[in-house]
Parts: sequence; C-alpha cells; structure tokens
Amino acid sequence: MRTQNPLLTAGISRRCFLRDGTMAGVLTLGFPAIVSSRSPNSKLNIAIIGAGGRGASNTSSVASENIVALCDVNATALSKAAAKFPNARTYKDFRKLYEKVDDIDAVVVSTTEHTHAFATLPALKMKKPVFCEKPLTRDVREARIIVGAAKTAGVVTQMGTQIHAGENYRRVVELIQSGAIGPISEVHVWVARAWGWQSEEEAKANKDIVFVQDRPKEEMPVPPDLDWDLWIGPAPYRPYHDVYLPGPKWYRWWDFGNGTMSDLGSHWIDLPFWALNLDAPLTVEASGPPPHPEIAPASMSATYTYGARGDRPPLTLTWYQGALKPEIWKGNGIPQWLNGVLFVGKKGMLLSDYGKHVLLPEKEFADFQRPPQTIPPSAGHHQEWINACKTGSPTTCHFGYSGMLTEANHLGNVAYRAGRKIEWDTKTLRIPNASEVEKYLGREYRKGWSLS
Repeated sequence: MRTQNPLLTAGISRRCFLRDGTMAGVLTLGFPAIVSSRSPNSKLNIAIIGAGGRGASNTSSVASENIVALCDVNATALSKAAAKFPNARTYKDFRKLYEKVDDIDAVVVSTTEHTHAFATLPALKMKKPVFCEKPLTRDVREARIIVGAAKTAGVVTQMGTQIHAGENYRRVVELIQSGAIGPISEVHVWVARAWGWQSEEEAKANKDIVFVQDRPKEEMPVPPDLDWDLWIGPAPYRPYHDVYLPGPKWYRWWDFGNGTMSDLGSHWIDLPFWALNLDAPLTVEASGPPPHPEIAPASMSATYTYGARGDRPPLTLTWYQGALKPEIWKGNGIPQWLNGVLFVGKKGMLLSDYGKHVLLPEKEFADFQRPPQTIPPSAGHHQEWINACKTGSPTTCHFGYSGMLTEANHLGNVAYRAGRKIEWDTKTLRIPNASEVEKYLGREYRKGWSLS
C-alpha cells in the first residue's frame, strides 16, 4: 500500500487530515493517533531507554520535556545522564522500567538495533507514544510486529531518521513529485562507508575502526560498568570481546545489526521512498563478496524492482555501499559526490545528498522555474514527535512509513545472504521462489526473551 506523506498539504487541520480521502494511505499505515487533552504548553514525562552514545543525543533533543526515567546497561552512561536529570529514576534493565509507567507519557528508545523491538513493544502495548532510533528493528518479522502493534495502539510514533526533517529533502520531494524530470525509471543510491567483512588491506584503506574476519574464540574481561548479559539480550550468547564494544562495532554482526545496508539505508533510501511513495518491492537481487555467516559486508549492492504504479512506470532502485558505485558515476557522467541519490527521469536527472541537490544536465535546466513550496518546514525531527504527542499534529516518519522502509532495507540483506534474486510476497511475509532463505527474515530468541 502506498502512503501519502502528511506534510504534502500545508496547513491541514487534524480534523481534515482524518477526513480527507487523499490521506487514505496515511490512515492505513500512519494511523491516527490517540492524543491526550493536555495543553500544548505542558511538558511530557519521558522515559529514556538507551542513554549513552546516540541515546545521549536523542535525550538532549527532548530535554525541553520532563525526563522522569533513564535506562542503560552501561553504568557510566547511566551515571552521566543521571547527573543531568537528577530527578529521574534509573534502571539498567528496561523490563524493570516498564513495571512503573503511571507517570510516563512517552518513551524514547536508543538501544542497539537488536533490542529496538523489545524496548519499543511494551510501550506500544501500554499505549505510550514512542520515538525509536533507526533502523526500527533488527529484521523483517520484528518490523511487521512493531508496525502492527503501533496500528493497534493508535499512538504517536517516529523513527529517528533526522535528515528527513531537513529542507533539502523537502525540496527534492517537491521537484520529483511535480514532474520536474518526468517519470522516474531508475534510482541509484550510494554511500562510501565501508565497515564490515573485508580483507585487512581493504579495512586499512577504508579506515574502518575494526578489522575482524571471524567470531573471536577467546574471551576478554567484561568492562566493570557493563552488564554484558543484558546487552546481549535476545541474541545468541557469546563471551565478551572488544570486537563488539565499545562503540558501534556491534553493527557489523548479523546477530546485533545489519551493517551499512539497514543503518545508512534508513537515511538515504528514505529520500526515494518518500518522493516516489514506495513500499514493498516485487523482487530484490544483491551482489558482493560471498556472504559471511556472522558478519555483514563492507561492500555490496542490492537492486529492487517495483511495478508500474498508476501513471508511474516500473522502477528499479539500486543501492551501493563501500567500494561499489553506479556505472554513470564511475564513467564521470555525473558529479563525483561521495554519497548520493540519483533520480533518472524521462526529462533529466536529479542528484541529491543530505544538504544539496542539482538538476542534470545543468545547462538544460538553467532557466528552470522551481515548483511552489508545498511541504512546510519541519519544527525539527524530535519536536515533530513532541508536538504530535501533545496536539495530534502529524509526524513524518511514523512507524507505518518507517516500518516499510525498514523492511525494504532488510530485504536487501536477505537477498545478499540468499545469494540469489528473491521474490517478495509482502502480504504473507513469504519468499515464494526461495522459501529456504526465509530464515533470514527473523530468528529464535534467547531463553527469557519474547515478543509475544
């Protein structure tokens, strides 16, 4: 089902938003939120799950509200956060945090992605609004569980794709949707980050912060401020080693993350997903080095196909990471931007990164008159969510939208690990032509952890 972004109509009231037939996609996947009768000027009581690293930044972005609870498996990170919010209760296990929620209005989740669903689902079941870092979940099945729970709960949600709030993305969406370069048949998305499985020489060349070829057999002492068992959570247990922590080293490991594809894909594929109203692909095919059983690749590529949609032609969207780039980039047919999104239309091309964009060939668009601005400026990615919690105003990356984006990104890794093109049946969550690789859509959890 295609979603229309709620910001495409400026100044729309909540009542009109719920009534307007053009918003049907949002009502199905974005779902209208249950909103309290609190004053917009009152403050939310927010619980923070994951207070260090990215969590510290997210906490700072919602610090205008009341921080009433803090949770982190790392005692040092928790202590630093508690020093800034001395009135907040502190926990190292978010399951304990959820035992007292009577004074909690909303929850911010910034744990590692293999525990996102576990930290988010209880809040949704308790009808608490949630802001969750990207990617929304570790795998496809978890994404579908969280989207379903959010729809049932009817609460305000937002995934942390902060660049979505930037002005540049808004202007690109307007250009694409106004037909500036005509019908789009291809999209190419590339990022230079090369973290993951690779040779030692490649790791040095790519300035990766860690080189690892296999799971370490030796055990290292667990840092005294870390609860390693809680950090492992639902994942298969293994002894502590510094190839996992500290820092974002964990994201290379399939048990904890999905590498660059789902991480940066949340930001970069977000732009064509928004501009072209994309959802579930028909097929996905990936290429790269032979899949490692435990570690995501540094370099890989994935191509998604979409059928014709209304008056839009069939579309291919190709993702490239690390050493891989589009042929038109390698042939100097476009500016050599390190990271980018290239829309290829019948009347020209549009190249964008986070902060700038250009219509190509530039000489042919020298006198181009830009369309009127129809997407209003964002109040800020976190502030959108706060405002929505208080007033019911829309968020732009609600779980109905971001859940589909997360699923699509994960399917790129599923196809890569499968080593073949996969057909995707989004209604049944099945891969009809390769049922044996459906094991990559989810996993069994460690004893004591469940999403039921």
